Amino acid sequence: MRKKLRIYLDTSVIGGCFDDEFSAASLLLFRNFENNLYIPLISEITTGELENAPQKVKDKIIGLKNLGIISVNNEMEILAKKYISNGIVTMKYAGDALHIAVATIIKADVLVSWNFKHIVNLKKIYQFNTVNLKESYGLLEIRTPQEVVENE
Repeated sequence: MRKKLRIYLDTSVIGGCFDDEFSAASLLLFRNFENNLYIPLISEITTGELENAPQKVKDKIIGLKNLGIISVNNEMEILAKKYISNGIVTMKYAGDALHIAVATIIKADVLVSWNFKHIVNLKKIYQFNTVNLKESYGLLEIRTPQEVVENE
């Protein structure tokens, strides 16, 4: 039996379900969650970012069965600060760094995002993983929902 992928979602994927450009892949990913093909993971960062989102966006994530909600701890905050101190993202985008740190520390199989500027960006992925290895963590796969579902 194939191991179910543990997929960490950032907020952009949830909102992507309602965006013309990103909805097809985002909705297919959510359908796969609903069909229990993958294990969806978010963090309290995501729930905080969703507080001011439209109700339909909140409802999309609330409806998922087997949703894992990860609490942020000190280890995650320290790793996120290392990404910032290494110049990968600025303090203004500390939430993005924290998403990466959470997914790294919980050993998610992949983090999915539509954030091309700060997360799904080859240079940034390399930089995040350089810090991860330097700090004795594993590599983190970072992909778009399209890359995860394209072979479904």
